[in-house]
Amino acid sequence: MKEVTLGLVGVGRIGVMHANNMVALNETLRDRGVNVRLKLTDVATEHARSVAAGLGADFVPSVAELLSSGVDGLVIATGTATHPELIRAGVDAGIPVFCEKPVAMNVSDALPVLDYISEHDGVVQIGHQRRFDAGYLEAKRAYQAGELGWIHSLRAVTCDMTPPPVEFLATSGGLFRDCSVHDFDILRWLTGREIVEVYAKGSNNGDPAIGEVGDVDTALALITFDDGTVGTVSASRYNGAGHDVRLEIQGSRKTVMVGLDEKSAVASVEAAVAFPDGDPHQTFAERFDQAYRSEMVAFVELVLQERGNPCTPEDAVAASRVADAAQESLATGVPVRVALKVSS
Repeated sequence: MKEVTLGLVGVGRIGVMHANNMVALNETLRDRGVNVRLKLTDVATEHARSVAAGLGADFVPSVAELLSSGVDGLVIATGTATHPELIRAGVDAGIPVFCEKPVAMNVSDALPVLDYISEHDGVVQIGHQRRFDAGYLEAKRAYQAGELGWIHSLRAVTCDMTPPPVEFLATSGGLFRDCSVHDFDILRWLTGREIVEVYAKGSNNGDPAIGEVGDVDTALALITFDDGTVGTVSASRYNGAGHDVRLEIQGSRKTVMVGLDEKSAVASVEAAVAFPDGDPHQTFAERFDQAYRSEMVAFVELVLQERGNPCTPEDAVAASRVADAAQESLATGVPVRVALKVSS
């Protein structure tokens, strides 16, 4: 058996999800002769001890002790402000790193991190899990195979059923940065093209506190790609029908939609149409459960040097540049060109 020891920093909501998925890797990878062991740490010591005990993982008191304990890969699931320091620590330890998006609080802070990774030959995978979702993968395959023809329009939707705490929104950087950045990433990945301009509008009709911390609860961005193709990216914190993530791709030969299934958070008003008839997803973790699992399998494969990096830091920063442009357009009310080349 190949033994792989993963170290996890951060056991908040998404960290616990990753911890559960890492423990479940043994069942997934057993037939491939891989055994995964988990060690974890968090500044919330007692909570981390409890999580470790519940999963049969090892608790380690600090990041330094975790990195010196013989881990083969580091998984970062802490707050965004801590990402640069922890990425550097993992790179210094000479092990592959998985870090939840984004690389840093903003693009300016991320650029020195990219330089550091490059200068030290680091391997860092960023967590854009939609790249592992079966629907997005099939849409990309169909497009690359020529089945759609040339794309004339794209429409991406990401809507939460209920908003996260206002305390989170006060530090998230805005709706486009913490939510729509996933759409910006997947659109670049699927089309292989750069988004060069964004024109955004937003509104606040829900909790006034969201506006008071400088965010909007609903927004729409008109995007233009480098070949002139246009698309829209919409997001909302208040989609009571369920967690709704979809992508419609209209081509000259065929139209396909990601996220249209029995759990779609939509309802037809046409006579005698019962589809969809399932219970809608409630959260992003439910909607992308399998994608998150596949993402962690990919990281183990990266640790074992069995595959290339499925989402580089450069990819993640490119999506963040689009999100920055969208936030700027939202604030200024005018179209904003995306800074494709930014020096550190």
